[in-house]
Amino acid sequence: MSKKLKSSALHETDGVSSQSDITSASSIKRIQEKRKAKLDTNILVTGILNGYITALSRAITLVESSNPKHLQQANAVIKLCLPKANKSVRIGITGVPGVGKSTFIEAFGLHLTSLGKKVAVLAVDPSSSLSKGSILGDKTRMEDLVKDDNAFIRPSASGRSLGGVARKTRESIILCEAAGFDTIVIETVGVGQSETAVHSMVDFFLLLKIAGAGDELQGIKRGIIEMADAIAINKADGENLKAAKLAKVEFNRALHLYPQKESEWSPKVSLCSALHREGIDELWVLILEYLEHTKANNYFETHRTEQNKFWLLQTIEDRLKSDFFNQPKIKEALKTQLQLIEHGETTPFVAAEYLLRLKN
Repeated sequence: MSKKLKSSALHETDGVSSQSDITSASSIKRIQEKRKAKLDTNILVTGILNGYITALSRAITLVESSNPKHLQQANAVIKLCLPKANKSVRIGITGVPGVGKSTFIEAFGLHLTSLGKKVAVLAVDPSSSLSKGSILGDKTRMEDLVKDDNAFIRPSASGRSLGGVARKTRESIILCEAAGFDTIVIETVGVGQSETAVHSMVDFFLLLKIAGAGDELQGIKRGIIEMADAIAINKADGENLKAAKLAKVEFNRALHLYPQKESEWSPKVSLCSALHREGIDELWVLILEYLEHTKANNYFETHRTEQNKFWLLQTIEDRLKSDFFNQPKIKEALKTQLQLIEHGETTPFVAAEYLLRLKN
């Protein structure tokens, strides 16, 4: 991707010629109009389609906004970008905290950009359940990749609503694809149900593991292994290499016990060292083999169609839930019902029935 990614389609080129111009009403009006135009839908879309990072970032900020006023414009931007989307490879990467996801993604991203790929990394950062704060440190941890002109990294706080983050991430994928990124990498939080949400929006799902942590098999949820199209044992270097090789044998044995996937693909186990950037190229070759296999048997398109159906239903559920709780009479009645529950004067089920009847 050219250097234009580092510049903005929305920059102001006209300078102010004199002090009198600055204070004049007409100059102030022109500046205000220019600032307002920065958020114009058509300007944003044009910037995105031309690969300008500033326009892409602004559009994703609109998508992530909880302000209802931004929803309509975000939907308009997505609709206009949609014809240019759906042309990327979407890769989900998960693993418990400490497995080296950020280091791996940086090594993986740099390998892809060296091959001429344009990589967008959408990383969901864990938010504090108490302060609601989020470190958003992926750009700091991926300091080499963030300087690559062919890469774009967007960390987002997971907050309290996983469903909301999943929806916003899916819409961000569309915007990144429209901006010309042909490989989208989505990093999960690595805890809870985020893996299921990410699996529903990617083509290939990679599970990162490390050997010697005492959870080679028993510490993994069965569902996550069933979702994985490949398992990569990271930090397979130095004194840990022997343990990694043993873990690879154990995982291969375990994978044979699972039923065949709908894709008719047999998940593979590989070793890698993200720190030393070893084994990354083999993993990319493995992903290419998977894509060739699933496109040949039509699973790739079928899978994406099923994902779209799922997100249709999910979007309806989210919208109904949002509309319900944003009704003023529901907000007031909910406070009352919560107080009644607190004092033991009603049950959650009776309160729910009352609120649901009230919406009509």
